[in-house]
Amino acid sequence: MQRIIVLGAGFAGLWAAAAAARALDARGIAPSEVGVTMVNATPWHSIRVRNYEADLSDTRVALADVLEPIGVETRVADVTDIRVADRAVVCAVQGRTETLGYDRLVFALGSRLVWPGIPGLRDYAFDVDTYDSAMRLGAHLTGLRAKPQGAARDTVLVIGAGLTGIEAAAEMPARLRAATGGTPRVILADRAAIGSDMGNDAIGIIVPALASLGIECRPDTRVTSIGASGAVLATGEHIEAETIVWCAGMEASPLTACFPVARDRAGRVPVRPTLQIDGLAAEFAAGDAACFAIDGTHECVMSCQHGRPMGRFAGHNAVCDLLGDPMLPLRIDWYTTILDLGPWGAVYTEGRSRRVVAQRAAAKRTKEIINRQRIYPPRSRDRAEILAAAAPVVQAPPTYVG
Repeated sequence: MQRIIVLGAGFAGLWAAAAAARALDARGIAPSEVGVTMVNATPWHSIRVRNYEADLSDTRVALADVLEPIGVETRVADVTDIRVADRAVVCAVQGRTETLGYDRLVFALGSRLVWPGIPGLRDYAFDVDTYDSAMRLGAHLTGLRAKPQGAARDTVLVIGAGLTGIEAAAEMPARLRAATGGTPRVILADRAAIGSDMGNDAIGIIVPALASLGIECRPDTRVTSIGASGAVLATGEHIEAETIVWCAGMEASPLTACFPVARDRAGRVPVRPTLQIDGLAAEFAAGDAACFAIDGTHECVMSCQHGRPMGRFAGHNAVCDLLGDPMLPLRIDWYTTILDLGPWGAVYTEGRSRRVVAQRAAAKRTKEIINRQRIYPPRSRDRAEILAAAAPVVQAPPTYVG
């Protein structure tokens, strides 16, 4: 039996596995002839982009509900090495090592938060990078009520004012108020501008929106150390805070180093429009760990917006390449960003120039449709529905509901 292995069950990996199963099914090829195996550290597909929210009860989808009906094998394991020369993946499974051979590989282990060497950062800061870390933050906030009243208890410092940091900060006043019953103080700090990637038009909306929520914006701010009582800034100022949330910087999975190719500054591997890794014969990559000019000019970004179609095309093309069929190149000419701003609403931009097309309630409704419906896989366990959703096509851009 030949085997296609998909590493990682995020937005790219889940759809790569489903797309491979779809391509095999369309050709009448049974799993006993060509098997598709998903390797993931947990038995869940996490809707990672919702980890800043207070209620995470509906942010995980059981892999079995999506992959089992379409004949994809799931292995819960940690990938520790990839031996390209041997076409083998090494995994750690409950304290033992297992090696899986492959005929085609789709690498979709995604990205992780960057943790620089700021003293005390790893010891005292929380994050929302994973479901588990977001749950730890939620448990911490709930436990604040039992602590002595004071400025530190009712203060949250969010470090990193990119999209994740802004969304996390926008939810914090309400979360902190519910947790402690006190008067919340939320500070959003960044070494650069607040929302610097969003463009001037959007920043002109974001900063006042945050201010209306009572959030203190601190651009051009550098944190030099973190301790149990708060954070120290480069100016010498000490911010008393029981809660510090780190949201600054992302990098590709370190296992991209297993591929003998030059990686970009974020550790991503270069791929062709077919999602095949440059210079390699049997290996594909998709999602946050892969990089190419997705519209012919601009590089893909670390987001589910690009990760989901990249996964669908990678899985489909892995089958095509294995069987000697023509592969499909991926091209996406549109680009949108919808930033959640908590109770204020949201801001919706189009194009790489971040032209604002909607804001407040209209943008918020669209954000909720995307985060709670559009990016979810079918949960019906219906084989036909799941396979249909895995077709290698590019969805139309989301339209805001006025």
